[in-house]
Amino acid sequence: MRNPLSRHSNRVFNDSKWIIPFLASLLVSITLIFSAIFGVFKAPYDRYHHQLPFDIISFAKTEVSNGYFVESSLNKVLNTNSSSFEPPRLAYLISGTKGDSHRMMRTLQVIYHPRNQYVLHLDLEAPPRERLELANAVKNNPTFAVVENVRVMAQSNLVTYKGPTMIASTLQAIAILLKESLDWDWFINLSASDYPLVTQD
Repeated sequence: MRNPLSRHSNRVFNDSKWIIPFLASLLVSITLIFSAIFGVFKAPYDRYHHQLPFDIISFAKTEVSNGYFVESSLNKVLNTNSSSFEPPRLAYLISGTKGDSHRMMRTLQVIYHPRNQYVLHLDLEAPPRERLELANAVKNNPTFAVVENVRVMAQSNLVTYKGPTMIASTLQAIAILLKESLDWDWFINLSASDYPLVTQD
């Protein structure tokens, strides 16, 4: 009687389908290892070694690269007289939801500066009456009416916080600010629950 174990072991060695892929991958691996060791593949800069110093010299010239990098602009700003500095002009988005219109106005009044731009956004959860009250509060404020730098977004979006709709409403506010006034340097996104501890001045 034959041993069943020996019958299976003979079958494994008789089945030669795995030998050809194994030998092919072994040959490719050995070829790559030897070519890496003996340097068959050389870096492209070795063939053109004489051009490398010219490239280094052209990038080392500061007058050629002044227009391309931010550092050159920063150096010009830092080298100017400090008395000519103006405070930055800021653009704010203050967003809120249902029941936040009074907190939005409170935040706006605390951070308000005539040099800045402001956009107020109440999302779709806020009832239309609250949106109208917010728009009327901005419209009836004498300072906001004279300077005309506070806007209430007419189109309300459904905002899921920490989601893509939050980014969409932020981008919409930035588009409004860019369309209405380019006179700002930095954009700050606030919610109605944010309350600054230090004024801009």
